[in-house]
Amino acid sequence: MGRIGGPLRYLLGFDIGTYSSKGVLVDEHGSVVASHAIEHALELVRPGWAEHDAEAAWWHGFLETTKTLLLTSGIPARQIVAVGLSAISPAVLPIDRHGMPLRKAILYGIDTRATSEAADLQVATDEDPALAAYGVRFSAQSAAPKVLWIRRNEPDVWKQTRQVVCGSGFLLHRLTGENTLDVYSAVSYAPFVDADALDWRPEVEDYVADRSILPRLTWTCEVAGRISKEGAQPSGLAEGTPIITGTADAAAEAISAGLAHTGDLMVMYGSSIFLIQRTSELRKTTSFWSAPFLERNTFVLTGGMATGGSLTRWFRDQFAPIELQVEKSGEENAYVALARLAETAPPGSNGLVMLPYFAGERTPILDPLAKGVLFGLGLGHTRADVYRALLEGVGFGIAHNLELMREVGSAPTRILAVGGGSRNKVWMQIVSDICNVTQHIPDSQLGASYGDAFLAGVGVGMYSGISEVKRWVRTKEEVRPDPAAHSRYLQYYPIYRELYRSTADLMHRISAIEIPEEG
Repeated sequence: MGRIGGPLRYLLGFDIGTYSSKGVLVDEHGSVVASHAIEHALELVRPGWAEHDAEAAWWHGFLETTKTLLLTSGIPARQIVAVGLSAISPAVLPIDRHGMPLRKAILYGIDTRATSEAADLQVATDEDPALAAYGVRFSAQSAAPKVLWIRRNEPDVWKQTRQVVCGSGFLLHRLTGENTLDVYSAVSYAPFVDADALDWRPEVEDYVADRSILPRLTWTCEVAGRISKEGAQPSGLAEGTPIITGTADAAAEAISAGLAHTGDLMVMYGSSIFLIQRTSELRKTTSFWSAPFLERNTFVLTGGMATGGSLTRWFRDQFAPIELQVEKSGEENAYVALARLAETAPPGSNGLVMLPYFAGERTPILDPLAKGVLFGLGLGHTRADVYRALLEGVGFGIAHNLELMREVGSAPTRILAVGGGSRNKVWMQIVSDICNVTQHIPDSQLGASYGDAFLAGVGVGMYSGISEVKRWVRTKEEVRPDPAAHSRYLQYYPIYRELYRSTADLMHRISAIEIPEEG
């Protein structure tokens, strides 16, 4: 039922993911009216490089999505009262004075090209007393080294750069002419951000870039701008519609999962794994990233693994031609078939342990040069064993993160599982068994775009704050651990931990060997 004396109001959320983008149109009560997803390319142009074409993947994906939502729903554009945006984070894109991309966007932790820049910034900030106090450890997930990489390696691009934007910031700029970055996402630029003052620290100009080219810092739900005539015409949205600054996809996904209370922990099973835990204060630790959250006086402890669903995609594409062919013929989905295959192998995969560091690793080891390892192979092992070991490797990585969270005094009290991987019941059971935790899976699986819509509602005063998301989100099912399986995994987890310690030096040595480029 709509408001008394007026039509129902609607909110639009749009999220840019690694391999696809999704938009959703939601009414003011949280009911989904329409949704649309569109795939786009992840460009792995050379080892350690991961990019998006901002025009093709971001802008045209947004335009197609908004037009489809309006057409399929029949909702007049003027009844959409606000728009929320999110995107993979960080993503670094330089644009010229006309707002045109000067190169492909450099993506988050799966792009490890700026390793030397991260190391140089680490040395420089460690030697600067004003910055060293923050205890920041730069990694492949940090945005500042990526900006510095462009400045150092592409002088022609840098000379034309007038602004640096993220994924959602690029859309915002196209639609409104504004360029903002929310405080939560800005932590990827730490320690060059003053969250209290909502400004860049002066030191950013000494080490990274002039403040004039960096986005204006705001809180997530702040209305950053309104759709201009130039933005309304191609998108089909009404001129003057407010757009909030938005946030990183993982934060929006956490909202869609119902992250409302201190101790809640979201585990996002996307192309990578991301963890966000609500905390009562800003915790200092070098193992994770601490950050202000989406509103003043809210805080989170975050972590992330560089791979997750990208591993299952890799296995499907490289080792599941039969399952792919069946899917292409209109029958069973290949991932469903592979999940059933994994179920035929026992816990522990008949003695196989996999390190899932196929794109380096983020937390808790923070090693962009880490490599994937499949340990324990014998002639009797099957494809089912290998695939289950892959799923278990991600589970062991999550367990490693949870173990260190407890050590720093942030033991989670409720775990919320979201993302495409959470639909894989075999995988969810494996993770619960390894970690000995219950996972709560929400009823809505639309993900970050659903969270974006709610945040847009907060931005225009429909809701008082992010804690009200509990009005929208309900738990669909709980995945409880099997004590017998957990006992079995306790034998393998120490081996998983020791494997990295024993091979890290070899990983770094093999990374130093140049791989000739094709062509």
